[in-house]
Amino acid sequence: MEWWQAILLGIVQGLTEFLPVSSSGHLMIARELLGVETEGFLDFTVTVHFATVLSTLVVFWGAIWTLLKGLFKFKYNDETDYIAKLVVSMIPVAIVGFCFKDVVEGLFGDSLKIVGICLLITAALLFLSDHFSFFTGSKKQGDAAGISPYRNGISFWQAFVVGLGQACAVAPGLSRSGTTIATGLICGVKRDVMAQFSFLMVLVPIVGEQLLDLLKVATGEATFGGGVGATALILGFISAFIFGWLACKLMIALVKKAKLSWFALYCFVVAILIFIFA
Repeated sequence: MEWWQAILLGIVQGLTEFLPVSSSGHLMIARELLGVETEGFLDFTVTVHFATVLSTLVVFWGAIWTLLKGLFKFKYNDETDYIAKLVVSMIPVAIVGFCFKDVVEGLFGDSLKIVGICLLITAALLFLSDHFSFFTGSKKQGDAAGISPYRNGISFWQAFVVGLGQACAVAPGLSRSGTTIATGLICGVKRDVMAQFSFLMVLVPIVGEQLLDLLKVATGEATFGGGVGATALILGFISAFIFGWLACKLMIALVKKAKLSWFALYCFVVAILIFIFA
């Protein structure tokens, strides 16, 4: 991988990680367009994902610090309740990561047709999230005001269902942010609640994935960055972090106010183009 290819791929990852258009799918599309070899590409993908997780930490540091302070009061308060629901949301993706990792990794070597199919699924979810909430009424009138009956605006069962969405979104073309946000909105979670919950729930899984990979490298069980190179990994990391920070700030505002159907249209068009030209 050339240095300029790493920078461009990092920018693609940073911009698309938080927008509901699938960063993994766009990385695969960009890889094909730039002619990047598949060898070591999964390592590069993990690295730039880790960079965008760090950008999330920067953006949400105030909220994270508040949660940690509440947790160490050692009583069941709002912060402890919120963290418990984050943990529940991570259960499905943890099962997929430990039991089906090889299957998921195999998807990254397949044709772009899979990306196209998953982008169509993402488009459908985004469209539904703007128009239907199957647990608070069949038809949504915009983002109707109301107070959630659940503590912190989300219940344990809603957190688990959103976690199922995240587990499915490990497939390239299924947007993690799009799937989790859309799933939450369909389940009746308010937009402002999902804007934060969706981004915080990915922190531990991605950081854990990175630490496990580093542990395997340290113990000699695996090599990291083969076919990519240290320079490409570093440049990809930096560009993904910078543009991830910008995209995260943008997406928070969009989730609270904008309709996600526009992103659904974008995903639909990209999917059709894949089916035509891939």
